[in-house]
Amino acid sequence: MNRNDHNPELREDVVPDACIGLLELCSVARGVEVADAVLKEAAVELLFATPVHPGKYVLLFTGAVQDVRSSARRGAELAGSDLVDQLVIPQVHEQVIPMLKRKGGRISGQLDALGVIETTTVASSIVAADAALKTSSVDLLDLRVANGLGGKSFFVLTGEISDIRSAVATGAGQAQSAGLLARQVVIPRPHPELSQHL
Repeated sequence: MNRNDHNPELREDVVPDACIGLLELCSVARGVEVADAVLKEAAVELLFATPVHPGKYVLLFTGAVQDVRSSARRGAELAGSDLVDQLVIPQVHEQVIPMLKRKGGRISGQLDALGVIETTTVASSIVAADAALKTSSVDLLDLRVANGLGGKSFFVLTGEISDIRSAVATGAGQAQSAGLLARQVVIPRPHPELSQHL
């Protein structure tokens, strides 16, 4: 059975630079056109460029900071009113890209605390996760974008309760300031069985 709720598949033949850019559009046709323009603008590599649910188009690219900024700017200009959200992160946290590649699996062991942040766009979730990870000593358990979520995205953090509270406050604040926060929760001492369902 094919699942449609996995994250878009990242290219295996490209090693991402520390800088990433993402453009999220409400039009698939315009998204394909923007992907072409992003590639033509500067020396960037697409990690993925694909339709996601519900009928949006998302492209994630990497390269040197100046190239990513230039391509993101050109793509946003071309997208116009079809642009839903965007990001450029010059030094993305080391846990973010590997979590975008995660395809499920089980978590084992006792978790001290959990934090979950849900956003209304892909870009806002990645920005919030990056900010949360840079705030406190926490680990990213999952980062899910768009597919099977009605276009929303979420991520799950674990760590000590004080660190989780701090990370969630920072990440949620980032999404809230952009008006893109759907929900945030902090769960101290989650039930041991819950880890089997994350």
